Amino acid sequence: MRALCWMGVNELSVETVDDPGLVNPHDVIVKVRLTTTCGSDLHFLGGYLPGMREGDVIGHEFMGEIVETGPEVTSVQVGDRVVVPSFIGCGKCPYCADGLHAACDTTNPNAAMQQPLLGYPTGGIYGYTHPFGGYQGSHAEYIRVPFGDVNCFRIPEGIGDEQALFLSDAVPTGYMGADFCDISPGDTVAVWGAGAVGLMAAASAKIMGAERVIVIDRFRDRLDRAATKVGTETVDYTEVDSVYETLRESTGGRGPDACIDAVGMEGHGTGVMQAYDKVKQALRMESDRATSLREAILSCGKGGVVSVLGIYGVTDKFPMAVLTNKSLTLRTAQQHGQRYMPALFEHVLGNRLDPSWLMTHDLPLTEAVRGYEMFENKEDDCLRAVFRP
Repeated sequence: MRALCWMGVNELSVETVDDPGLVNPHDVIVKVRLTTTCGSDLHFLGGYLPGMREGDVIGHEFMGEIVETGPEVTSVQVGDRVVVPSFIGCGKCPYCADGLHAACDTTNPNAAMQQPLLGYPTGGIYGYTHPFGGYQGSHAEYIRVPFGDVNCFRIPEGIGDEQALFLSDAVPTGYMGADFCDISPGDTVAVWGAGAVGLMAAASAKIMGAERVIVIDRFRDRLDRAATKVGTETVDYTEVDSVYETLRESTGGRGPDACIDAVGMEGHGTGVMQAYDKVKQALRMESDRATSLREAILSCGKGGVVSVLGIYGVTDKFPMAVLTNKSLTLRTAQQHGQRYMPALFEHVLGNRLDPSWLMTHDLPLTEAVRGYEMFENKEDDCLRAVFRP
């Protein structure tokens, strides 16, 4: 089959690779119908996350049709149209039982590679480095899904492929970030980053009852989508002297009730601290440009929640004293998609949420290398490039 493979830092290629097969009796093989880029892919493409090997198939956000099932699979069958959360749960360990599927104790066969850094391993994820399991990814014609009964969700009639695709990762990540904020009616929520996850966090915050949602970014096309598609206020951080002061003034001096960081380690900003981060990251003395994280913690009102969805490595100048002295709550996780999928189906069917507009570029898999170039460089207002294998 054809698949998009990591061939080295900043080097991708569409190659011919072996078809996946059933390995365990609970496995499912899915014929991929749609698969999309994700900002977190850029971390290992740029060499900021180690653990990729030449020939690895990348991609973790997808939907498709089941074409083969193992003998122990009972809840889905061949022909089902399904969406699959990016992190793999077993459904039986204590973490999966608590709805923390991204922390699954069973699905990461390379747990020992993570333990020196994390202490305890995450669950496995498709196409996202060997420390995260070494699973082959979804930018391919077929993919093996372990624990098919737990990880394959049959898509209800009335939900299109383009809507279901983003329920795999971007939507549940954003929804979880808003859920972390314990939003009450009348709350103000600020979201850093107007990529797909940030926009879905903003949309979710409004669904959960936030009175005001303010999205911060520097790209006009993305801020315009936040305003027109989600109905948020926007701040272009390149046009203000201080994001903190702007948010403080617009909230009567109190600050937002909750702040969501949907940017991560390759964030941009202005000022001396951004220059400091760029130099240290270039010298591999730290992995993160954490301007948005520091701004979110500084800007959040006293007693508020800082919800971190962006992926970070080793962060320098982390303002722990600000968290403590303002009585802030910091919440973060990789996304637990299985936990939220039933609610997300209901929101889409109820016309409260339509993520299909995240797809700005619809390409065949053979053009995936070009799709990633457009996505990374934000060419042609690319928000998400979607591939059809």
